[in-house]
Amino acid sequence: MAAKTKKSKYILLFLRIAVITGIVIWAASRMSQEQRWSSFLEYFSRMSVWALVAILGIFTGGHMIVSLRWWLLLRTQSIFINFWAAVRLYFLGWFYNNFMPSSLGGDLIRAWYVTKHTNKRFEAALSVFVDRVIGLASTLVIAIFFYMLFLHGKGFELATEEGQGGLIESIGKYRGIILWVLAGVLLVFCGVLSFKAGRAKLSKTWSAIRIGGLQMIGKLKDAGIIYCSKPLAILTVFGLTVFMQLMVITGFWFLGRSMGITASIKYYYVFFTLTWVLGAIPISIGGAGVIEGLLVILFVRFAHIDEAAAWAIALSQRAVWMATSLPGAVIHLFGAHLPKDFSIDYEEGMD
Repeated sequence: MAAKTKKSKYILLFLRIAVITGIVIWAASRMSQEQRWSSFLEYFSRMSVWALVAILGIFTGGHMIVSLRWWLLLRTQSIFINFWAAVRLYFLGWFYNNFMPSSLGGDLIRAWYVTKHTNKRFEAALSVFVDRVIGLASTLVIAIFFYMLFLHGKGFELATEEGQGGLIESIGKYRGIILWVLAGVLLVFCGVLSFKAGRAKLSKTWSAIRIGGLQMIGKLKDAGIIYCSKPLAILTVFGLTVFMQLMVITGFWFLGRSMGITASIKYYYVFFTLTWVLGAIPISIGGAGVIEGLLVILFVRFAHIDEAAAWAIALSQRAVWMATSLPGAVIHLFGAHLPKDFSIDYEEGMD
């Protein structure tokens, strides 16, 4: 069983690396033209050092706000770990998200280590999941809000050239492939059911899922009741997230302006948040390649900037992400993510 699990992890890792490699090859082929490459370098040469320092500071401050958000969520479950311990664990997870070739991801690393700080292990791990859900929900709300405010009904279609269709028509072109994939999944499932060993395996798996699921549902119900009884805390967490994301995206817009990229800030608010949500799907390491590729497509097609400028924006974001991940490496090397002593959970919850 352990060997099979290890093998599946390697397969998933290989697929995620393959996605990144494919996007890198596509990007290299797009940027290989001499004029486009020289234009790309020109944008970076225009970048203001002070604008770069500012966005690094803003993004680091954003990490502190997210750490505060998670710390508040922990307190709603009466888990009173030190605030700086939450900051260290968050930076550790951020480092794993951006650098480590792991199929687990930074959230699971953070969830694992926070359980070392408290007796309430399930509730502590659940707080990481709730933190991610609130983050994604607020990101999606911002994307929808600015889309409806600035871009709705203004030709926001997947086409800029005459003769090309919109989004629905573009998806429709691939309906045959989608149907074949679904048919393949159904065929594999039927193949497993046709063997006695396969049916036994599915039955055993289902039984384990059912028993574990019932236990987890009980704990989720209790945790959910506590979260719902603290609406002010949840609204505070949501508000902090929206403020942090708007602050960071505005910083990237200033960075783009310093490079001479004239795209309106409304595109940043919609495209950055949209790609952050899509990049959370674990099909590559830390969304690498996927987020950059989507940003380039969106800025070129809808903001009408040249491709070199779009790549300058996308890669600037990745560089900032990786630079602000480095404290997580230091935390890991010195073991600062481990508890110095075992914390004690108080009886009182967060008011």
